[in-house]
Amino acid sequence: MSNLVSRGLNAMRAIISWGGKEQARLEAHDLDRIREQLRECAEGTGGEVSTRQRAARLAHTYLELDDSCRHAFLRMIALEFGPDPAQVAAAHEAYQAAVGTPGQWNAEASLRAAMRSKRIRILTQFNAIPQGVKFLVDLRADLLRFLKDDPELKALDRELEARLNAWFDVGFLELRRITWESPAALLEKLVQYEAVHEIRSWKDLKNRLDADRRCYAFFHPRMPMEPLIFVEVALVDALADNVQKLLDEMAPVADPAHANTAIFYSISNTQAGLRGVSFGNFLLKRVVDDLKRDLPGLRQFATLSPVPRLRHWLTEQPDLLEDAISEADWKKLTEYGILAADFKALAALLEDDRWLEQPGLASVLQGPLTRAAARYLCQARDRKGQPYDPVARFHLGNGARIERINWMGDSSQKGLKQSFGLMVNYLYDPETIEANVEAFASAGTVATSTPIKRLAKG
Repeated sequence: MSNLVSRGLNAMRAIISWGGKEQARLEAHDLDRIREQLRECAEGTGGEVSTRQRAARLAHTYLELDDSCRHAFLRMIALEFGPDPAQVAAAHEAYQAAVGTPGQWNAEASLRAAMRSKRIRILTQFNAIPQGVKFLVDLRADLLRFLKDDPELKALDRELEARLNAWFDVGFLELRRITWESPAALLEKLVQYEAVHEIRSWKDLKNRLDADRRCYAFFHPRMPMEPLIFVEVALVDALADNVQKLLDEMAPVADPAHANTAIFYSISNTQAGLRGVSFGNFLLKRVVDDLKRDLPGLRQFATLSPVPRLRHWLTEQPDLLEDAISEADWKKLTEYGILAADFKALAALLEDDRWLEQPGLASVLQGPLTRAAARYLCQARDRKGQPYDPVARFHLGNGARIERINWMGDSSQKGLKQSFGLMVNYLYDPETIEANVEAFASAGTVATSTPIKRLAKG
């Protein structure tokens, strides 16, 4: 470790107030040296070897710092290496004077150069080092965490997100199938990154990669052993309605040649630093094409998806559930000690999952909860007017339709906590995908099957 890094680590422990926020303290001489390194990166002094060495030294320094010191480091880049306001003003004045003259385009180029942030020049140079792209992805993950309490980092985040969107354009990504024969290090990443249905063991993983299963992931050439997003697929003969059955390790392996339905049951983004970089929709389209080529007998492409915010929404918007309970439902509930229209008692019963312990009560609640879920998926919106449920927002935006709601589709503790065990099939019909995308984008129209429409109207 360099003397600079050693001294920086010792010095960056005290806490002082910087810009009204608690930040790690750098002693003045160490702060000046790091600032000088950043200036050299921004100016691009030296040749290619110097660039790599300088970027590697900065990356090493950053990785050795604790959280508070990394925050201070990023604040330095964000606040001290933006465009020069004086240069921007001068270039803008020159551009305005040149409009309509032969010098307009040169003035425009000068204005664009003046507005180019030195922050970008610094960040771009990390590309010169091995693992530099992964370093920047992880650096942005830190940045996003700090950004929650430090809005002054927003400008740096915007610039880094724009760069990552360019570097991770889908045209640069490689779609690869992951199998049981893939490198162990890559299989360990699947276990680590699985975000929907936890992979509990190597046996569980092997089952998900068996002959009647598929797993595909996008990779970047500079991150060959890091899946960016992956999807797990089951090859079956009908729409799946229960994830526990789908993942049953004891179930016999089916012949994929006889399958007519591909079920996407888990889609996991793996890199927190790539938030805002969208390639999930491209992944599904590529996977569908790959499956159709390899298995021409497939006729139906759908998901078995969680409803992660349903229970929270019904807690915050109890009227949605109350309106879904009919007089006949209330009559049946009185047999379980719930007085007619006593919604508070029902809400308390649902809150602690006692309803699962009483024989027959789940069947009584199936209708009301399913109707409430249909209304939630079709009507619940966030502040931007988008579907409140993130999974619904993703699939509807990609042209799927809400096909079916499955009662007790996920009976795990997580499934019950999220959605009372309900799961959804989103159907990707090649003949309607484009029309669904256009209707959703232009008018927010939610594509649904006829049964879902009936449930939502209730």
